[in-house]
Amino acid sequence: MTSSLTVLAVVAAWLLLQLLLLSGLAQDRGQTLLHDQLRADLAAATVPIGGIVAPGTPVAQLVIPAIDLEQVVVEGTSAGQLADAPGHRRDTVMPGQQGTAVVYGRAVTHGGPFADVTSLRTGDVIEATTGQGVARYTVTGVRRAGDPLPQPLAAGKGRLTLVTAEGDGRLAALSAGSAVYVDADLSTEAQPVPAGRLNAVTDAELPMGTDTSAMAALALALGGLLAVAVGLTWLTRRVGAPLAWVLGIAPLLASAWVAGDMAVHLLPNLL
Repeated sequence: MTSSLTVLAVVAAWLLLQLLLLSGLAQDRGQTLLHDQLRADLAAATVPIGGIVAPGTPVAQLVIPAIDLEQVVVEGTSAGQLADAPGHRRDTVMPGQQGTAVVYGRAVTHGGPFADVTSLRTGDVIEATTGQGVARYTVTGVRRAGDPLPQPLAAGKGRLTLVTAEGDGRLAALSAGSAVYVDADLSTEAQPVPAGRLNAVTDAELPMGTDTSAMAALALALGGLLAVAVGLTWLTRRVGAPLAWVLGIAPLLASAWVAGDMAVHLLPNLL
């Protein structure tokens, strides 16, 4: 019984460490790769500016000097896309174009790239580099559920809305459960919108959405984790705890890592 509880405690601690710390390191690595890809695509003038774009494709570079943020933005806002980068909502225009572009970013896990966007103030500058050039936005405000919506855009104008999550109280970072929005108006010339954008997105791509398509993969990952945990418990009784942990810790943590990656898809995409 004691060995089983020890295994359970180790797995739980590892999953928490993975979610709050190691996922940020993975996001840093993902950003490095995405930055290299986006730079090459910009040089080759192949960055998508419209139409149907494959989820996960880098589409913009977002820079916000006031909060020292610099992130590559990918297409798509489901939990999987937001693991490596902020995501552009697929049924909105691209940054810099006429209309309202919407970009989601995580607040806590995977490095929490949008953790500080709610501290932006009116007049702060947001810069987005896309396949159509550099667009500059000026922040007009932060809003939450129940707050008035911004005024409708005039014809030919552009807006950027950043979306993330926040919580209440002393453990707000760990209990982020509601969406918050930062609006910014385009101060440079708005670019035309190519035809072919999506008219709607799935529930998994909406604010605080979860991706249930990962359920089957998660079930397999949890089955593997359970098998390793049972094996480690059995080994502990046969050869003693020190040797059992030497032999079993690597496969236990590896299987916990895979299960954790799958479980993230079932968490709110802005967390």
